[in-house]
Amino acid sequence: MTKEEFLIELRSKLQGLPKDEIEERVEFYSEMIDDRIEEGKTEEEAIADLGGTDEAVKQIATATPMATLVKERIRPKRSLRAFEIVLLILGFPLWFPLLIVFGVLILVAFILLWVLVIVSYSVEIGLFGTSAAGAIRFFAEIMTGNFNVGYLAISILSIGAAALFFIICYYATKLSIKITKGIILSIKSKLIGGKKND
Repeated sequence: MTKEEFLIELRSKLQGLPKDEIEERVEFYSEMIDDRIEEGKTEEEAIADLGGTDEAVKQIATATPMATLVKERIRPKRSLRAFEIVLLILGFPLWFPLLIVFGVLILVAFILLWVLVIVSYSVEIGLFGTSAAGAIRFFAEIMTGNFNVGYLAISILSIGAAALFFIICYYATKLSIKITKGIILSIKSKLIGGKKND
C-alpha cells in the first residue's frame, strides 16, 4: 500500500469526525509516514509500522472524546423541512418513550456488567467484617475468663477466605474494565467510521 492509498483509505474511515479533525489526523499520519521514510524505511515498511488504517482508526477512537463524536453525528447537515418538523412533533408520543427505553436498557446493561464486581466486593467486606468480629469476640471472651477457640477459628477462616476472594474481586474488576473499554471503543469506532446523515 502506498502512502497516498493509506491516507485516502484513512480519510474515508474517519467520516464521523468533524472535517477539520479529519484533516488534522490525516496530516498527522502523513507526517508519521514521512518521518519513517526519513529514517531509511521504504514507503511500504513505514505504512506497515503503523499497523494499517484499522489500527489508526482504533487509536484515533481511543483519543477522541465520545462527546465530540456524538455531537458531530447528531449535528444536522441541513435545516429541517416543515413536514419533518410536523412528523417529529406528531411522532413524539412514539419516539420519546422508545428513546427513554433505549437509554434505560443501556444503563441496565452497564449495571449488569458491573454487578459481579459490586457483589464480589460486598462479599469481601463481609468476610473482613466477620474476621474482625470473630477476633474481637475471641479477645472479649478471654477478658471474661472464657477461652472459646471457635471465635478465633472463625476469624482466621474468614481472613483466609477474604484473602482468596480478593483474587476473584481483582479479576472481576479487571474483566469488567476491559469489557467496558472494549464496548466504548467499539461504539466510538462505529461513530468515527460511519457515514453521516445528509
